[in-house]
Amino acid sequence: MHLFYTPDLTDKNYCFNETESRHCNKVLRLTEGDFVHLIDGKGGFFKAEIIQSHQKHTIVSIVEELENPDKRDYKIHIAVAPTKNIDRLEWFLEKACEIGVDRITPLLCKHSERKIIKNDRLEKILVSAMKQSFKATLPQLDELTKFSDFIKDDNFENRFIAYCDNSIKERVLLKNAISKGKDILIIIGPEGDFSPQEIEQAFENSFAPVSLGDSRLRTETAALFSCSMVNIINQ
Repeated sequence: MHLFYTPDLTDKNYCFNETESRHCNKVLRLTEGDFVHLIDGKGGFFKAEIIQSHQKHTIVSIVEELENPDKRDYKIHIAVAPTKNIDRLEWFLEKACEIGVDRITPLLCKHSERKIIKNDRLEKILVSAMKQSFKATLPQLDELTKFSDFIKDDNFENRFIAYCDNSIKERVLLKNAISKGKDILIIIGPEGDFSPQEIEQAFENSFAPVSLGDSRLRTETAALFSCSMVNIINQ
């Protein structure tokens, strides 16, 4: 299956940009009458026929709208503090997109070691992962957000905070806290964990404490584990 990302798709006919046209015409050797598939990143998934093959302006025409392959009746929002090694954050984004996630918010916390991220590169990683896993919805990637500002967002009824300090408050296992078919928000702290003050602020804003098990996980592992657990429980 040849899959193309067409975020500005608004009509039956669509002209690939020069990069995609060259890939289609020169690399894949596709020509008039061949079929490709299009995704718009918003859930739209289409079958299209090439009606003009050109290395600079290949034109396709939609012949069928297909069912969204990754449609779910719940949404997953993971907020996570970026790691010092940006490769590990990029790994998480790629794998979370493949598994299934709707929104990712990079958090700036008290113990954060990385205070700057470049969303342009991260967006490209998400697009590549979306195409590789044959999904039609591109996860929303927010700008780096201060923890104190983020926790005031009350869009999610099911809000959880995962942290390492066992002495603060009794926690339930995440798998026992997940409600099937319900939207969920989980926040994961930096490599130095959330500060006690941040955890208390989360409690004040209706975040419930959860445990990811007995193992001490790296930040990106904890974030991916959480994303995976929600999807598994909902299967």
